[in-house]
Amino acid sequence: MIASTDVGSLPPRVADSRLREGARKTYSVERFLPRGSGEDSLSLLEGEVVGAFIDKLRAGVEVPNYPQFRDMNEMILEMLLGITKTGTGYMATQKPYSKQGSTIPEVSILKQNISKIRETVDLDKVSMRICVTGPYTLSSFFPKANPELLRGLGEALADIASRSIFSAKEGGVVLLSIDEPVLGFLNDPLLDRGSEGREALIHALEQICATASQRKVETMLHLHNTSENLFWEVKHLNIIEPHVEDPIYTQGNTKKLIDENDKRLKASISVTRFDDLIRTKTAEDEDIGKIWTEIRRGLIEPEKYLEGTGTMERRLRLIVERFGADRIPYAGPECGLQGFPSYDCAMKYLRRTSEAIKKTQSARD
Repeated sequence: MIASTDVGSLPPRVADSRLREGARKTYSVERFLPRGSGEDSLSLLEGEVVGAFIDKLRAGVEVPNYPQFRDMNEMILEMLLGITKTGTGYMATQKPYSKQGSTIPEVSILKQNISKIRETVDLDKVSMRICVTGPYTLSSFFPKANPELLRGLGEALADIASRSIFSAKEGGVVLLSIDEPVLGFLNDPLLDRGSEGREALIHALEQICATASQRKVETMLHLHNTSENLFWEVKHLNIIEPHVEDPIYTQGNTKKLIDENDKRLKASISVTRFDDLIRTKTAEDEDIGKIWTEIRRGLIEPEKYLEGTGTMERRLRLIVERFGADRIPYAGPECGLQGFPSYDCAMKYLRRTSEAIKKTQSARD
């Protein structure tokens, strides 16, 4: 069975500053105090996270990522010690490590509300995906990355992931994604074959994945570019998640590498870059900025630019035919939907993508 999953981010409906304030309160004694009117920042964050997670389940997403309204790079960096924020990025004052007891606030909120979520959507058990920014992408916020920084970030991320993973009678985390959107876009000497930096990154990724595997949680690497293919060497990495039309889906040696390294692929079947969605349905000389202005003014319905289920079904069928259903455990959008014009538009796209997966599955059955 191919399960539907999503990458996480959504267009926010609440001011970012309020969400950040609410997240900080999850680490303080305020989370134990009586709430006021329900408009305090922690209650707002809880309402948005729980509500959006339920909306994802209702849209047909079987393994939803925690709703991600905040900048994930910043939220992970805020959980680390041994680093200092500067005017141009971050500086490591020592080997980075995670704050004592730190967990992903959104995941803690879902854990506390798992019974309510299960009852609301009438499921036997709720399956959840969680994600952390990968060590290589985090290292890009530092002026000069080095092997020691990568190893320290890997250890800190493994700690955060381990504390965030949970399992309860009502449900829990079944999939951990390491998000590395920066990896593969630069010819980085730090990652030259045989280099200490390359080995440090492989070790960092392995440490995070092994932590999850020990908890019986599957592991996934989310990539925007698969040209840097060191992921084949990460033993406890189970699943690779590329973007739509990434060369990995069509390269002749992918099937052989998957079999040799015992990996699987997540099928990305819907494009999530909204500018690209607009481009596919407009003339070359049309002004995308003008279209966005008209969308924001309510003069154009953004749904007209969404891909149809037929396109998504064709993509999924081709991937399954090429690699076999046993190598495709998950399918879904290629990336997060935070860049979509509205929350409602994003939810409609998740529903459409989930429907395409179900239709493909039914046709195969």
